[in-house]
Amino acid sequence: MTLNLHVRGAILVAAAITGLVTIASPARADRCDDSAKELANQVDRLKVNFRAANVVYLTHPAAKELSVACRGDKYSIELYAKGDRKPKPEFFALVGSMAAIVFTVTKDDTTTGATRCLKRMGLLRGDKISMRYRRLNMECARTKTDASIAITRGKDE
Repeated sequence: MTLNLHVRGAILVAAAITGLVTIASPARADRCDDSAKELANQVDRLKVNFRAANVVYLTHPAAKELSVACRGDKYSIELYAKGDRKPKPEFFALVGSMAAIVFTVTKDDTTTGATRCLKRMGLLRGDKISMRYRRLNMECARTKTDASIAITRGKDE
């Protein structure tokens, strides 16, 4: 009987200590919020717009749509950008600098990969291109009015 009371008391003390530790520890933001804040601090004229589920939407004058998404089925983080059908050099520079910050790869490599992906679309190769460059998966697509690129890195990389 006394052994049973000691076990209950130990469990209650452990639960109380655990509760106090979780209350006292600061709340941590996830990787999407951290990436979005870092992007907004390091890229000129880039602003965090809003967050919905696991996607953070961003705004920039050189792009129509920008977003950073976390924890998909096949990827850990995704960068999505949409611009004009024939993107301008400012769009390539924006995508390259954002991908360099999010995926911690050099800006030259990410700009080169994004440029290759977006410029491969055409009459011979079609309107949807999937390629791999420097351990990043890039999917480019275009419609009659705009072109988009989605850059991801797999969960196992």
